[in-house]
Amino acid sequence: MTDRKRHTIPAAPGLPSAAALSSQPRAVVVGGGIAGLAAATGLAERGVGVDLVERENYLGGRVGGWTEEYRGVEVGMNRGFHAFFRQYYNLRALLGRIDPTLSMLTPLDDYPLIDGAGRRDSFRGLPHTPPWNALVFALRSPTFRFSDLARIDARAAAPLGAVSLPDIYHRLDHIDAETFLKSINFPEAARHLAFEVFSRSFFASPADLSAAELATMFHIYFLGSNEGLIFDVANDNFNTALWQPLQQYLTERGVRFHLGSAVNSIAHAGKFRVHTDADESLDTDAVVLATDVGGLQRIVASSPGLGDDMWRARIKKLRTAPPFMVHRLWLDRPVAANRAAFLGTAGHEPLDNISILDRYERQAANWVAQHGGSVVELHSYAVQSAQPQTAMLSRLHELYPETVEARVVYEQMLYHRDCPLFAPGTHAQRPGVTTPLPGLLLAGDGVRIDLPVALMERAATTGWTAANQILAQWGLAGHTLDTVPTQGRLALLRFLAGRERRPRR
Repeated sequence: MTDRKRHTIPAAPGLPSAAALSSQPRAVVVGGGIAGLAAATGLAERGVGVDLVERENYLGGRVGGWTEEYRGVEVGMNRGFHAFFRQYYNLRALLGRIDPTLSMLTPLDDYPLIDGAGRRDSFRGLPHTPPWNALVFALRSPTFRFSDLARIDARAAAPLGAVSLPDIYHRLDHIDAETFLKSINFPEAARHLAFEVFSRSFFASPADLSAAELATMFHIYFLGSNEGLIFDVANDNFNTALWQPLQQYLTERGVRFHLGSAVNSIAHAGKFRVHTDADESLDTDAVVLATDVGGLQRIVASSPGLGDDMWRARIKKLRTAPPFMVHRLWLDRPVAANRAAFLGTAGHEPLDNISILDRYERQAANWVAQHGGSVVELHSYAVQSAQPQTAMLSRLHELYPETVEARVVYEQMLYHRDCPLFAPGTHAQRPGVTTPLPGLLLAGDGVRIDLPVALMERAATTGWTAANQILAQWGLAGHTLDTVPTQGRLALLRFLAGRERRPRR
């Protein structure tokens, strides 16, 4: 919260607690990921009775974690690596309910990127202030020469520095990120190393990602915020560091958790009735659907009374990104001491990044202290390979040769396809937080909200927003939200972007 230009959405005024109402309203939150937990927190803190239904036996969704037993030893497992950037204001507000000092997070002082030719980029020591952060990053990059700067089409590139929401979607959503970057003459090597690494964090290749999403990302992390580019990571397994403490916080505020239970359908006749596969029927005044795309489509398809035909058609058209893979390895020997805790890769398909978990995660560090070795995690996004596991290991051995002779003591492989796809031309039809049915709200990182947020922060922001919409129905006070500025910070770039929009004569 160091950016004085951050955009604040004030909390709507209202009653401080539902205790002032004639009866306690109730809500069911479907999904226990970040979006669902934010919605449940926003409602429970105002005295609304909340039931949270989650199909898995753990909370956190795609940021979930759990503990497994291997030969009598407990080992931690997560759904995959996640970076907690400083401009994730609304996610950090949620985690602040556990501990206002956010002691469960620890900073990584750098996260280098390496391409197929061995060229490395670093985020260490960059200025925080735009545009100097992006300029210094580009000019010290081995893939970007000063002469490349002169060849960039400044007018065509202006939208990257003058993003405004939702206007950027009207301007760029019709083309893909790869085509857009080529059109501005961005150097190919730099494009692959910098932009491709970030675009694949949306679990899709640049050719399948909307250019508007790429521009919004550039705004959030580079030119729109002065919070810096270094991020934090959870310093223990996600269940231990984040979600079990938050579950305890919410339980103390009356939230009832139904873990390992999936919602089959929802009926509506004045009120809502939520049916689960555990033979429960939950009667409620409001519902927040905070599921992944597949779960949302399944519930809507089995609940004919929800929404109108146009809205239901929008839900049906939502798409998921290609699969991703997480391969966690417990090795019998350490990775070299000079290896970064996190390394992003480009041109090392199908490997996208490497994490050395014992460098920052307490449970992994404890395992290493007892057994020696190291705990390493490999990620592959937008999986296309027929045998990505073998190929990922080969890339690890190429990049970190000391792992070639390491014996795998234990390993876990996750393969999922449950991330939203932000394909070109889909933004206008993407459903938002509100629905045609009062009392029914959506939340999640695939839900449209015209604010500069993405990934975990989009999930948190839509969750808080869904709670605020419900609270307003009962005259209860809402919760304040913050984002990076909703338009480009730099007047010159905004001017250039305006010129780019005017017809050329």
